[in-house]
Amino acid sequence: MRLFRLTFATIYHRKAWAICAFALIVLPFVLPLISSATEKPLLIQPARILALWNILWICALTWGLFTAAHEGESNAKSGIGEYFLTSGVSASRQLFEIWLAVMCFILPLAIIGALFCQFAATPKDPVERSMWWILNGQYAALFIIVIAPLLLLAISISSRFGGITGFAFTLFLALYGLYGVGYLDNMLRLEENSILHGIWLFSPQYRYADLTQRLLFKDGALPIALFCSMMGYFAGIFAVYLGIARLCFRTKLLT
Repeated sequence: MRLFRLTFATIYHRKAWAICAFALIVLPFVLPLISSATEKPLLIQPARILALWNILWICALTWGLFTAAHEGESNAKSGIGEYFLTSGVSASRQLFEIWLAVMCFILPLAIIGALFCQFAATPKDPVERSMWWILNGQYAALFIIVIAPLLLLAISISSRFGGITGFAFTLFLALYGLYGVGYLDNMLRLEENSILHGIWLFSPQYRYADLTQRLLFKDGALPIALFCSMMGYFAGIFAVYLGIARLCFRTKLLT
């Protein structure tokens, strides 16, 4: 696990993760105080929920994907990948260790987000409060299973085509899955189009992993069957991305 330790130490010493942690801990309490939510105390908790999970998504999709892309490119460009390859660390193992190092910073952010949402915005109603733990746990699990394969793609694409390409492609894919697919769905409801429908069918439906609205309106935890089917769907995407990532990953940039 030498490459893992090297990548982890590199990310740790850059300290950019501390900015994400600070934003996740502090801004959900600060932003509602400078918004219109202060006029109605009942809006404070929903404002915290909205701020917290949006900040978590922003941190993961910007800092997380950028860091993954940077480490993938650096491993191939600096010669570190070739060195570890000659020392017996396969390309698949290198991809896994770089990904694991980045995930070691993303996972705590997701846990912090879920815990702060649990304790800083818990409903007063006992029935709603009993489901709050489950819903926050479900949201954190869906968030992780969506972000994890995107980090793999960012690392692998960057190792072959460069960091900018890896970051831009995965960021576009994530934003498309979170927001673009919804607009495409609305267009298809207004007017049928076989080509757009085909694109929609094969599009990653990341929007279903965003449970912010469910938290805001206190709709309760997802039914177990629905949650399991969603996890299975995103696990399938994970498997597809894993195969693509392994095919794309290189220990040396193309010249």
